[in-house]
Amino acid sequence: MSTAPQSQVRLRLRVFAFCLLALLCTLGTSCTTVETQSIRRQTDAWRQNAFRYGQQKVQDMREFQARLASVFRADGSFWEADGMYGKPSIKIDLGDQMVYFYKGGKLAGASPISSGREGYDTRPGRYSIIEKDIDHKSSIYGDYEDQGGRVVVQNVDNRKHPRPPGARFEGAKMNYFMRIYGGVGMHEGYLPGYAASHGCIRLPGHMARKFYNATPMGTPVTVVP
Repeated sequence: MSTAPQSQVRLRLRVFAFCLLALLCTLGTSCTTVETQSIRRQTDAWRQNAFRYGQQKVQDMREFQARLASVFRADGSFWEADGMYGKPSIKIDLGDQMVYFYKGGKLAGASPISSGREGYDTRPGRYSIIEKDIDHKSSIYGDYEDQGGRVVVQNVDNRKHPRPPGARFEGAKMNYFMRIYGGVGMHEGYLPGYAASHGCIRLPGHMARKFYNATPMGTPVTVVP
């Protein structure tokens, strides 16, 4: 290997080490002790792999970079479930605003969430996935639109806000919806960094899709305060 590729490898290793350290610090401030220890072990393993890959060709480093990006995300999420086996389960931590995915009792993935805001609090308890709908729409919250599809009134509750003459109700999109009780479920949605929903558990799109595809009907879900 020439000097130039070797210098590129060393530079990328430094960048990767910094990114991994920053990610671990971010996760460590929000995750519970058990989840933090598990994520730390996985991060250490990836750091060791970085140095192993650094002894190989530059194209191997590019493969490692792609693999790293697919597991650890800047938003604090990660996913290793595809290479693991065992019965799935989900833990939603309202205090941490995180959701954890397990396989066979081992942590396999995690994602930030936005749960119910004050007055619409997500209810702690033990539940299970009782419905899945990949392109679900809310029957209560959404917009009033005219016949041409233009929004007339935004962010309405159709139980409280009267519909303007000639308008129709268009429910808010809740893609990758997984119901756990009543009208509450996990789905793709906007995450402002705090609890802001009407009770549902919002996930970033890339993680909502992963959770949906990996979670069969009846999967146990625990919601903790």
